[in-house]
Amino acid sequence: SLAMNPIQRPEMYIIGAQPVCSQLPGLSPGQRKLCQLYQEHMVFIGEGARSAIKECQYQFRQRRWNCSTVDNTSVFGRVMKIGSRETAFTYAVSAAGVVNAISRACREGELSSCGCSRTARPKDLPRDWLWGGCGDNVEYGYRFAKEFVDAKEREKNYVRGSEEQARMLMNLQNNEAGRRAVYKLADVACKCHSVSGSCSLKTCWLQLADFRKVGDLLKEKYDSAAAMRISRKGKLELVNNRFNMPTQEDLVYVDPSPDYCLRNETTGSLGTQGRLCNKTSEGMDGCELMCCGRGYDQFKSVQVERCHCKFHWCCYVKCKKCTEIVDQYVCK
Repeated sequence: SLAMNPIQRPEMYIIGAQPVCSQLPGLSPGQRKLCQLYQEHMVFIGEGARSAIKECQYQFRQRRWNCSTVDNTSVFGRVMKIGSRETAFTYAVSAAGVVNAISRACREGELSSCGCSRTARPKDLPRDWLWGGCGDNVEYGYRFAKEFVDAKEREKNYVRGSEEQARMLMNLQNNEAGRRAVYKLADVACKCHSVSGSCSLKTCWLQLADFRKVGDLLKEKYDSAAAMRISRKGKLELVNNRFNMPTQEDLVYVDPSPDYCLRNETTGSLGTQGRLCNKTSEGMDGCELMCCGRGYDQFKSVQVERCHCKFHWCCYVKCKKCTEIVDQYVCK
């Protein structure tokens, strides 16, 4: 399936994964070697990237920048050339998607180089509960994602203190924050075995959190992302020293974001003209903020919903279809 046209599979461009390793224009030399060594991993890298795009679009569905994909070799277009907090989020969620997909593929026996998780038994697990069900191998997923996704950045050799070095360090920081979000949210899951239903005996294992929770956490990190600049020593430092230095779990950015109000080919902004907005909201999805003060048009829309649902014995639910005419608003 990786042999599909890349425009049909835009997620392949995020981390450079493509079907035949020797033909990859987007891969760094290190990534190409890893691709050749771990070809069976590539389909799961693609799955991880696809889930990352989907999650990004969910998290930003009500913002001016809504994580739109474009028919371009960088998925999100020129927006990614700016070291903004939106770019920070896309790097983090993409790295997280790779960890998530590889960790799960290990558990499902899809990869020859890994299997079930070998995480040590949690100390607070009751003594008579069994530890050792087949868990998601988040340790392997983390290590492989770090090796593959970071390879492209680590091979670059920029002048110390340059803008290019700042962007490289920013990307590495956000990749790590994404991986750690998956690792941090993985938790113990258990299954009962007792016949009586008392659930006195359990088998437990490590299980990844739903990827939506990872997206929610990274969206919080996006909202509190730290503005950074490069020092003469070639390290990222805070623009404003009143704030705490970000940890490895935090997102960072080096450039201010465009306002995304108008279409701009240079920055890659698609603008908000024609976007649906909420007339009654005062948030970013509200017509005033979404439309950037340009005003909005109103139109009538017919919505069809299931209604008057009844449960029939046994065992199905029968519903009618109700149509409703609702007012909707789009930005001028």
